[in-house]
Amino acid sequence: MKLQCDVEVVNRMLPSFGMKSRGKGARAVVSIGKHLDKSSQRSNIYMMICTAKDRTGSKYKLRDNIEKFFTWFVEEGKATVRLKEPAVDVCLSKADANSLKNFLSAARLADRGSDTSSLPLSTLTPVRARDVEQPKKKLSVMSKKDYPLTSNFPYSLEQLQVSYCKLSRVDMRMLSLKALRRLDLSNNHIKKLPATIGDLGCLSELILHNNHLEAFSEALCLSTLQQTLQVLDLSQNRLQSLPSRFCQLRELMNLKLDDNKLAGLPLQIGRLSKLRFLSAAHNQLTVLPADFFKLSLENLDLFGNPFVQPNPLDHTMQLAFPLPLQEIASRAVADLRIPYGPHLIPAHLCGELEAAKMCECRRICVSFHIKTAVSINLHQVSHTVVLVDDMGGTDAPVQQHFCSLSCYSEFLDGCLQRGLR
Repeated sequence: MKLQCDVEVVNRMLPSFGMKSRGKGARAVVSIGKHLDKSSQRSNIYMMICTAKDRTGSKYKLRDNIEKFFTWFVEEGKATVRLKEPAVDVCLSKADANSLKNFLSAARLADRGSDTSSLPLSTLTPVRARDVEQPKKKLSVMSKKDYPLTSNFPYSLEQLQVSYCKLSRVDMRMLSLKALRRLDLSNNHIKKLPATIGDLGCLSELILHNNHLEAFSEALCLSTLQQTLQVLDLSQNRLQSLPSRFCQLRELMNLKLDDNKLAGLPLQIGRLSKLRFLSAAHNQLTVLPADFFKLSLENLDLFGNPFVQPNPLDHTMQLAFPLPLQEIASRAVADLRIPYGPHLIPAHLCGELEAAKMCECRRICVSFHIKTAVSINLHQVSHTVVLVDDMGGTDAPVQQHFCSLSCYSEFLDGCLQRGLR
């Protein structure tokens, strides 16, 4: 049984001499195995700790010699083994949680004097220098020949880049890297993302530039990425749309969507209140969602989209007289901010409420409304704007919704007064 982790051996007698431990662990390999006691000529079970400074290792007898285990933080890869003789605490940290549990279980059996045949014992020999190196935080694989096929990725990785390897899918071994903060899979052939990417609880940057993605899973929008993801690069893929729940990723600060086939941006994009950098150049955008007004950006790039010249008189009307009871009730729920959920109302109604629109009168309309488009200067939502077209323009059409004919008529009157046609 071997365990790679950080180890600090604390002598409990130090305080009585007015001394303190250094309080910092060293990278080590901790083994449990048999060792021949030369004084008694008997084999006993020992724990051996090998570090870079002491590769031959220090041995501690285990049988009837463990006073206590401290395992409150074992799920975080931390535990302490308190020995009777010598009076030391062996503090283990930065270990794989499952490996640590197995190691502690073996140590407990050795302390009780269990049959050695039932113990996963190791040979107590000096370790190699590479076995006690500090855990690797960053790894880049830039060619297919360098891609690890027989070995795992270091569990301690915080940044991983795998590019130009012709990956057609995400390697599931990457999804066990719980410390991963930045995952760069750019310039591959990935077509689909597994929902389990959302289990990477520390992931703040996900780079998927230049792949073959045709969809972005809604499950990812409902995962722990809601609390962690700040940078998302989906540029140069084959995306035609983004899921309705995409704007649940409310920690996003930088979003790149260039060179896809997007016909529209998410309707609730205004909910991305922390978004500061947005690029969606060279897509199929003809109009921006009404929520676009709510953004407050530092840099915006929408160059190369086939935006249409808006005419307020061109509109789509979806109204009924009188309004259906469901629409009246839905508007009341939205206007009064009444809590709702699939445990209270049907799930499809929740989806409709999530996509509710706001009229110029500040009231909500859900399924029944009048829709048109107006032109805005993009400097209203961004400090820096890349030109929208080759003519030097920075205007783009934005959808506008109206809850009633009277609101639409007031809007047209205002346009006429401003000389708009």
